[in-house]
Parts: sequence; C-alpha cells; structure tokens
Amino acid sequence: MIAKRGKAVGGCMLVAALAFAGVGFAAENSGPIAQGDAATMLQEAVAGAWRSPANKARDQYRHPIQTLEFFGIKPDMTVLELAPGGGWYTEILAPFLYAHGHLIEATPPSRGNEPSHFEQKLKADPKVYGHIAKTIPFWPPDHVELGPDGSADMVLTFRNTHDWLNQSPRSLDAVFKAAYKVLKPGGVLGITDHRAKPFADAAQSSKELHRIPEDYMIEAGLRAGFRLAGVSEINANPKDPEDVNVHRLPPDLAGPESEHAKMKAIGESDRMTLKFVKPAAAAE
Repeated sequence: MIAKRGKAVGGCMLVAALAFAGVGFAAENSGPIAQGDAATMLQEAVAGAWRSPANKARDQYRHPIQTLEFFGIKPDMTVLELAPGGGWYTEILAPFLYAHGHLIEATPPSRGNEPSHFEQKLKADPKVYGHIAKTIPFWPPDHVELGPDGSADMVLTFRNTHDWLNQSPRSLDAVFKAAYKVLKPGGVLGITDHRAKPFADAAQSSKELHRIPEDYMIEAGLRAGFRLAGVSEINANPKDPEDVNVHRLPPDLAGPESEHAKMKAIGESDRMTLKFVKPAAAAE
C-alpha cells in the first residue's frame, strides 16, 4: 500500500478534546499552572520559553502541533521517544506529558563516565524535564529493549529510520519489532523521516542521501505486524528534489557556501509522516 503524494490517508488530524484539570507548564515557564484541553496544552508546549529561537524557527518545516495531532497524542499517554538526538521534540513532549502522562527517552548510552549532551540538557532544566519517567539505553540492533510488552500507548521517532537502515536492514527491522512489542494493542508508532524518490534503492539512498523511500518504510512496518493507519503530507516539501544529501539543506547547509542560497530557497527536506497502529487483535 503506497500513499499518493499530496493526500492524507486513513484519518485526519484530530486532537483529543478531553478536559484535564491539573498541573502543567505555562508558556512563559513561570511554573505549574492549571491546564485545559489537549489542544491548548500542546500549543502551550510549542510556545514554551524554554525552547530556543533557533528551534522555534524550524516549526515552519517540522510542524510539531499538526504532526503530534495527526499521531493522536494525548496528555495522559505513556510515550516513548526513540533516539531524541538534541531533544528538539523532547522540549515539546516533556511539558505536554508533564502532569498526566509519562515520557520515556530511548537514547544511545553515554560513552565513559561523561553524561551525553542530551543527558546534560535534561539535568540542566529539571523544571521542564524533571518529570521524564526515565531514560533507557537504545542502540539498534543490539540495544532495542523498550520495556514490558504492551506497556506504551505511543512510540515516536523523528528522522532516524534512515540511520538504522544505513546500519543494516536488520537494525530497522529490530526497531519495528521492539516498538510492536512495547505498544499496547491499538497503540501508535509515529514516524517522520527524509523521503527518497519513490522506489529508490533503499540501502543506497539511506547511505548516500540520508533518505528512505516511503514505500520501503511502509513495507517494513507491515512486515512487523503493524497496520498503516494514516499517511500525511504535513511535512512535505515539494521544492525538495529528493536527490540531494539532506545535510546540504537547512539547517545544516553542509555543502559549499556557493550553494547555500539555493539550498535555503528549497528549505528543509521533504519528509514522510506515517502513522502505524498495532492491531487490537494482537491482544489475543
């Protein structure tokens, strides 16, 4: 099953309208406040003063509110974020899940005795990140245990699957299988990643361009037992020719300075946004 470009399949961007009275975070980072519905809480998390101007500037390309609404996130979920990198999405997920949910970060283990940059980030601002349930070691294909079977409502990963495929197809399959195991029946696996041209050689595109074909990604999810519940063009960029290394595009601009203006005119990479669901029948 392959989604046609420019269309959303299997659902629309809905957000829970359930009211949650409790404690959360104010956008001005002034401390705990009473919160309203899920949509308001998500907007406040994205507007938070703890997010840097540079990270907020990327919202126009990464569309965090629309993306998380499409995945169906709710404030009372147990959510695992795989390979958070510098924590761009963690800055949004942590305050959103602060009062009612649980956020678990699956991140590469530290080297030696020094905490990683990500761990330092969490420790530096306990007011925002102090309620993260825990961090667990995660390095496919050897370290992929995400927790007890059926213990999570949602697993999220942003722009990482091409790296696991670049390691080996076994690494990517191991991640899909681990996500399937840890999710409850009906649980969601949400993925965004740099998109390669349709039916491109997956191994070659992941290695040379840091991209992965959407058809290949969908097949990997179905192979692990997931059902494809939705495909969205929220993070699509039709200006991206899909045949350049994504690091040459913003924000990295890793190519020669002579091409920076051209790359800036393109913007960040064209990205697929896929929603997989563990079938309810998996409970049997």
